Amino acid sequence: MNTSTPSKFGVLLMNLGSPDSPSVPDVRRYLREFLMDGRVIDTPWPIRFALVNGLILVTRPKDAAHAYSTIWTSEGSPLVATSRRVKTLLEEKLDCPVELCMRYQNPPPLQALRSLHEQGVTEVFLIPLFPHYAMSSFESAVERVRVVIKEFPQMKLRVMPAYYNHPDYIDALVKSAQPYLEQEHDLLLFSFHGIPERHLCKSDPTKAHCFKVPNCCDVPSPAHATCYRHQCFETVRLFVDKAGLTRDQYAVSFQSRLGRDPWLKPYTDLELPRFAQEGKKRVLVICPAFVSDCLETIEEIGIRGEQTFTEAGGTSLSLIPCMNEHPRWIQALATFVESNR
Repeated sequence: MNTSTPSKFGVLLMNLGSPDSPSVPDVRRYLREFLMDGRVIDTPWPIRFALVNGLILVTRPKDAAHAYSTIWTSEGSPLVATSRRVKTLLEEKLDCPVELCMRYQNPPPLQALRSLHEQGVTEVFLIPLFPHYAMSSFESAVERVRVVIKEFPQMKLRVMPAYYNHPDYIDALVKSAQPYLEQEHDLLLFSFHGIPERHLCKSDPTKAHCFKVPNCCDVPSPAHATCYRHQCFETVRLFVDKAGLTRDQYAVSFQSRLGRDPWLKPYTDLELPRFAQEGKKRVLVICPAFVSDCLETIEEIGIRGEQTFTEAGGTSLSLIPCMNEHPRWIQALATFVESNR
């Protein structure tokens, strides 16, 4: 007779994270944890330590704290507050526990896993809230949970693969953007978070495809399973096909570069003034790499990006909000869960 205890299923959502407040000390603490991640700044630890603590953290926390203060709400960080609401809405659709954690700062993975453990969960299904695979986001999140879950030997971990091309993600993305696409505009810009080009080469399992094969993102390869750039382009292809857009109606760029090394191009902050100067006076911007609005969408695009665009002669830049708590996105998450139980 089989006397083994049946496993209990639970879901763990994981987003990037945010400072606990827009104060300089809290922002410095957050940036230190984030930038000291070897998958974010992928240099040897002594060099990374000197770069982060001796250079970046000298001035950046003050500037970043000011930026965070422009988007802070009565609920705190928009990213964390939205993620909490998503967690609640998803749990209402499921018959299993759902917990939320952040890769950096609070709530931490240990707290979320402990809560699942106390609820009797033995099988954890992790959904990184990053649709595209990048070593600095998706991979970092997964590997952090793999380390922390060792505190609970009876727990098994399964991971939702990158869902950049999943029909439910694409449908949610298009439906959440539809009211904005119906507005008069000259161009839709897909602005993805940028990463250093070297990250693609490091993530290429073949070590012979990314940036080595002409039109590498279009040529089928096992490298595409971990190629952020290919996956971004594939999201765009599927989106424009579903939305019925023509090639002259949209463009793609990458934002948020840090440092002097080559990052994915073209750069959003250089493309925006170019569009204005070319006569594209009304631009919509969507940021598909983010499922929740955050500093990079609200402040970098919605505030600074708009200023850059209008100063160059543009008339209006409208930021399309992330999916946030859109019902179709909550349903997509529920489908991810139910399809993997």
